[in-house]
Amino acid sequence: MNLKDKIIAEIKKVFDPEIPVNIFDLGLIYDIQINDSKNIKIEMTLTSPNCPVADSLPKMVKENIEKLEEINSVEIKLVWSPPWTKEMMSEAAKLELNL
Repeated sequence: MNLKDKIIAEIKKVFDPEIPVNIFDLGLIYDIQINDSKNIKIEMTLTSPNCPVADSLPKMVKENIEKLEEINSVEIKLVWSPPWTKEMMSEAAKLELNL
């Protein structure tokens, strides 16, 4: 398993509290960058700017990824463009939610 796959596996352990699907399959992760020094930059969004977990969800993502020994640092950037829509969800997530 390469490093990006390990990072995605950790992200998939984080669930939106209002929807029983992990945030990766929900389409909330827009970008994962890994540089040669193993510094990770992640762009993510939330289902809504008024999301009650706006502070805790990015923190949970960061803490999960930091558990990986080969990681040097993790930076999470919360972005609102493009706005999240249900079309960004994986097929598995859509099936799970009967969409």
